[in-house]
Amino acid sequence: MKMSRLVAFSSSLLLGAALALTGAGVANADSSAAAVDYVALGDSYSSGVGAGSYDGSSCKRSSRAYPALWAAANSPSSFAFAACSGARTNDVTGSQLSRLNASTDLVSISIGGNDAGFADVMTTCVLQSEATCLNRIATARAYVDSTLPGRLDSVYSAIRSKAPSARVVVLGYPRFYQLGGGCIAGLSEKERAAINGASDHLNTATAKRAADHGFTFGDVRTTFTGHEICSNSSWLHSVNWLNIGESYHPTAAGQSGGYLPVFKSAL
Repeated sequence: MKMSRLVAFSSSLLLGAALALTGAGVANADSSAAAVDYVALGDSYSSGVGAGSYDGSSCKRSSRAYPALWAAANSPSSFAFAACSGARTNDVTGSQLSRLNASTDLVSISIGGNDAGFADVMTTCVLQSEATCLNRIATARAYVDSTLPGRLDSVYSAIRSKAPSARVVVLGYPRFYQLGGGCIAGLSEKERAAINGASDHLNTATAKRAADHGFTFGDVRTTFTGHEICSNSSWLHSVNWLNIGESYHPTAAGQSGGYLPVFKSAL
């Protein structure tokens, strides 16, 4: 099996730094990401919904999404941006995996939130009673326990089959609310805490499945801490009745400051 070209990429960065410190000529440095083939899979959190600057397709792929930002900064030899707004696990296996092959070195993916009914949970909680909201969240958590692990296994196994040498980074989801924050209207604190708990539940399940497949899990809750809805510097859109599709998605700052550093640290 060939040595991963992603490892070679990291080694070339170290070599370049050493050459610069010793005064060696820049012309002798290798081109850093010239040998990295990168494919970005997943849902709206990877396509960049909420960040603006979309490509015009129904998938709403943004040039401000973390995969595009990483590719722009590192100039990999190839970059396939397959993530799509609204994608579920069966959308990844049905239409996105064709971008992978035996030469793929790096894969990123966020998936599972739509399977668990993320959009319906938030719609229910915004429009209906607290009791109905909490019941819908309980249903979503039960799905994460009973059904989602098998769906994630199918996706992760297919990724490994199509890209046997790739490094795979699975990105999670942020907590949506800063509890005790500055929101004076909208959901109750009990609803916000339950939504945050459901996000934690989803991340725990996803991290376990990723680890069991030998993939790296990127926990974005760390970088989003202090930037949730109800904070003084939110990196997440609250409900937006004028652009409902961007509600509860990361802003451009959430992609660059929340997702991108976690992705980079996983490499």
